[in-house]
Amino acid sequence: MKVLIIPDVHLKPWMFGDAERIFLEKKADRAICLGDLLDDWGCEYDDQLYWDTMDAAVDFATRYPGTLWCHGNHDLAYVWNTWVSGTSSDPLARQAAGNGLKDLFSAIPDGNLAYVHRIDNVLFSHGGISSRFVKNRVDESLEKDVDEVIAKINGLKLEDMWGDDSPLWLRPQREFTRYPIEMYREDMLQVVGHSPMKEITRENNLLSCDVFSLDWERQPLGTQEFCLLDTVTWEWEGVGDRNAKQKSLLFDT
Repeated sequence: MKVLIIPDVHLKPWMFGDAERIFLEKKADRAICLGDLLDDWGCEYDDQLYWDTMDAAVDFATRYPGTLWCHGNHDLAYVWNTWVSGTSSDPLARQAAGNGLKDLFSAIPDGNLAYVHRIDNVLFSHGGISSRFVKNRVDESLEKDVDEVIAKINGLKLEDMWGDDSPLWLRPQREFTRYPIEMYREDMLQVVGHSPMKEITRENNLLSCDVFSLDWERQPLGTQEFCLLDTVTWEWEGVGDRNAKQKSLLFDT
């Protein structure tokens, strides 16, 4: 299956318009959003941006009901009334986030919203699944049964998911960890967002796609491109590099 991956949005509603164009041009079979629609540096009080982002997400979910959606830690912070760095304390922004998430969850068909999704031998989640998490939080005896592990993880609540080793928070990339993290099932590719990268990067069976994040000065940290993945061959390409277009326009002028 050819899948278009939409990584962390973080209050960039235009990403859904770009994703739709690529989705149709490349004739992808379906799209999957890796979570974290909400929050970004310096935008905590821009309630209109929260509304615009959630409206764009609801519109995309409505017109493309086959899209899969992964929970992100920033989004669930509003559902669970907890805190993440960047969570807005502004009442209007929080109202926009809460109501927008309710509308989105209602628009997504049953089964298409979860912590973890599987297509063929590819696992999709916000941060990734480590072997340690499966052993400690699921059941070591079920480790070989991928679908059972996914079902168990998707049934977990706040107390199990709000930790550094959970699929909402894990940062297994070498830039973010001092010691190598063993990922669950080396024979399966894991596709994740959450950890800002300069470019889409594959390390062993980990494909990191969060390349739309901004720095403190609201400048792009990554290439701002979507990933188009073949879930059978694991071949992938980056498409829609916004930075390249911007540089080209500057050079042309």
